Amino acid sequence: MKACKNNVLIIIFLVLIQSSLYAQKTVLPQQTDRWSIQHDGSITWNIKDRLPHSDHIEMSGEKVSLWVAYGIDTAGVSKIIRTVVFPTFRMLPDDTRSHIAYTFADNELPRIYINNNLLRTDISKLNESEGTAFQVKSINHHGIMRISAQAVNPALVKIERSLFPSVDKPLAIEKFEFTNISSKPVTVSMEHLKREVTTDTIRSKSSPHSVIMESVNDGSRVLQPGKSTVFAVCYRATDHPSSPISIYPEAEENARAKRIAEILAPLRLVTPDSILNTAFAFAKIRGTESIFKTKGGYMHGPGGLSYYAAIWANDQAEYISPFFAFSGDRIGNLSAMNCYRMFARYMNPEYNALPSSIVAEGDTVWKGAGDRGDQAMIAYGASRYALTYGNVDSAKVLWPLISWCLEYSRRHVNNRGVVESKSDELEGRFPSGKANLSTNCLYYDALISAALLGKQLHIPKEQINKYTKQAAELKNNIEKYFDANIDGFETYRYYETNNVLRAWICMPLTMGIFDRSRGTIDALFSPQLWTADGLATEAGKDTFWDRSTLYALRGVLQAGETERAITFLHYYSRRRLLGEHVPYPVEAYPEGNQRHLSAESGLYCRIFIEGLFGMRPTGFNSFNCTPRLPKNWNYMALNNIHSFGTVFDLKIIRQANGKIMMNIIKGNNKQSYITKEGEMVHVKL
Repeated sequence: MKACKNNVLIIIFLVLIQSSLYAQKTVLPQQTDRWSIQHDGSITWNIKDRLPHSDHIEMSGEKVSLWVAYGIDTAGVSKIIRTVVFPTFRMLPDDTRSHIAYTFADNELPRIYINNNLLRTDISKLNESEGTAFQVKSINHHGIMRISAQAVNPALVKIERSLFPSVDKPLAIEKFEFTNISSKPVTVSMEHLKREVTTDTIRSKSSPHSVIMESVNDGSRVLQPGKSTVFAVCYRATDHPSSPISIYPEAEENARAKRIAEILAPLRLVTPDSILNTAFAFAKIRGTESIFKTKGGYMHGPGGLSYYAAIWANDQAEYISPFFAFSGDRIGNLSAMNCYRMFARYMNPEYNALPSSIVAEGDTVWKGAGDRGDQAMIAYGASRYALTYGNVDSAKVLWPLISWCLEYSRRHVNNRGVVESKSDELEGRFPSGKANLSTNCLYYDALISAALLGKQLHIPKEQINKYTKQAAELKNNIEKYFDANIDGFETYRYYETNNVLRAWICMPLTMGIFDRSRGTIDALFSPQLWTADGLATEAGKDTFWDRSTLYALRGVLQAGETERAITFLHYYSRRRLLGEHVPYPVEAYPEGNQRHLSAESGLYCRIFIEGLFGMRPTGFNSFNCTPRLPKNWNYMALNNIHSFGTVFDLKIIRQANGKIMMNIIKGNNKQSYITKEGEMVHVKL
């Protein structure tokens, strides 16, 4: 009897501990915005105080990427460092980073004079004999970086500087527009400058490459009051430096603005939350601009001064390509299909692992981390892409790759029914055991998508049934192999001997496995894992990778914890869009200095498409939709969706008595559904 009482007391004690753990709430830090949203959808930093401050941003075109590191010190002095990457100009030997890149500092620019006085950036040391200074007033981002400044001592001209990549040339431009704001004529002049460097002939691939920095429209102008003139500096690469070339800065800027508008027009998010709407639009820019036109076709690349003219099984096949099937961007979809075709070239009858990455415009591969679960990544992304894109011919092209990757994974299932891989997408930075949760969840979802896709392609029923059965068995085995109580949370271990909370415990939620959702969500949003910058990769460590935070926010929405997800999503979005390092999701910290790698922006958009709106493709013209309308919102919409072989709007409107209306609008046709919060609707277009 005494033992029984003791057992009861122990159980009560454990329940109290567990309740205490659940009661722990992560207190989100207060945020003070540095940037503000403008009416045109851009963001602006009006420079007044809170100095010094520095940041960096990357902008990309088909043949160039422009990384701008910028800052203003306590004296108001601006500093800009431009690193220009040319992805299709390569050096030997072929490897991931064999592109050429050059950096240009402020003191390398041609000198500019106002009424024969040198224009300087250093206000603090200026006296009348040293020239005229300019003071930066604001910086604006919207696919083009715009810097507004004014000459001081005396205040004669306003300076609008624009930095941007060419849309289709190996060229980046820095444009200066001077406007006379005085009541008298002002003379403005820029020196002629041309500097050329040529790469080593022996190490250059194909031929030596020349990188040229030169002034455009240089010379002297007399500006009447209110009038303007434009000078520019261009940074370009060429294999034919002696060939004449004409550069038109304003035409290049207009082309860049047109490409940004083209990216933003389809797939528009409309909610009562302007921060989410704007962050979604910015993520579309970064996710879509970073596509390079190579000799191997369009290749989406992460960027970050390291990863160009190359594709990865995670970044491109898993993260961004399924987004392109919704995006309506022609080049994005070309890059997605090219990505999968490139991986398909390495299928083999022996079922040796595909490369993790195909680099150097497709000329070589990287296999440095062994099998990271790449086959599961590719099968997951390709099957979702094929269903969503809704084109039978494209799906037929992808089917052999999908089925090969699934068979590879099946051959690596161990005697406990889970698939093994040498590592995961973190490539050994953190332990992943012999079998990890991420690879298995990706494989599970790929089996489900492949079964749905197989029906559309009239694949033999026995193969479809095999995938469905394997998915059901794998789900059970995931629960048995990975289930764990860690730090009092009923959640998952990341690998068999793991006993510390890991960010990737979110993966089952994103794949529709909700058996342990309560404990998992509590763990994700606990002080053990959630940090000021999102999820720590491992509890107790400072390292974070945005990709796990982005997956987690999507998964929590899919699990129906809408209010908690929106709270953390709003916080995260505000920090990335308007905080100290803007305006896109980042890769990681401390690795890479929080580079704005582009595929993470695709994952951000998928939070809304697959999480908030709950869209899950089921066929070439059908999807399941489980919208999650936050309680203080009366509406939300995704407009101009390009998927399932058509174009449509998806609008969610709150009704009385806990009901919501879902409208699918195609031109003049409208399909309406009345449903309950959290209830799935099967939509056939």
